[in-house]
Amino acid sequence: MTTSPEPQTSAERELCGLVNGLAQQIAEHVRERAVALGLTAAQATALREMTGPITMRELAERMSCEPSNATFVVDKLEKQGLVERCPHPTDRRARQLLLTAEGTALRDRLLGLLAQDSPLAGLSPQQQRTLQGLLEQAITRP
Repeated sequence: MTTSPEPQTSAERELCGLVNGLAQQIAEHVRERAVALGLTAAQATALREMTGPITMRELAERMSCEPSNATFVVDKLEKQGLVERCPHPTDRRARQLLLTAEGTALRDRLLGLLAQDSPLAGLSPQQQRTLQGLLEQAITRP
């Protein structure tokens, strides 16, 4: 007699639904905050991920998109005077992205808005770290 994989399949299906639902809530949260600042969700995501000097490739990885998409977003941010491209200090083929003073101020405002009523606000910092660890483990599973 073989056991049915249904309980495991059901649990995975429910978990996938929960992760997807949370991702949608986070995306909507970012979209709403971005609009309040006159940004698109992609621009807000780029600003959120620019924690310091960063290459376009690194930014694309953090944004979970193709480098050409990140380039399009950065072009818009650059035209708004929020980001500048500078020579990379160790790789003459690469350029680094840096926030301007205006970009840093807008990023700070964005981070403040994103912290308000976050979909993760119902979790304690410890619970957030636990969730992060579990998600990282699931994602990096061999």
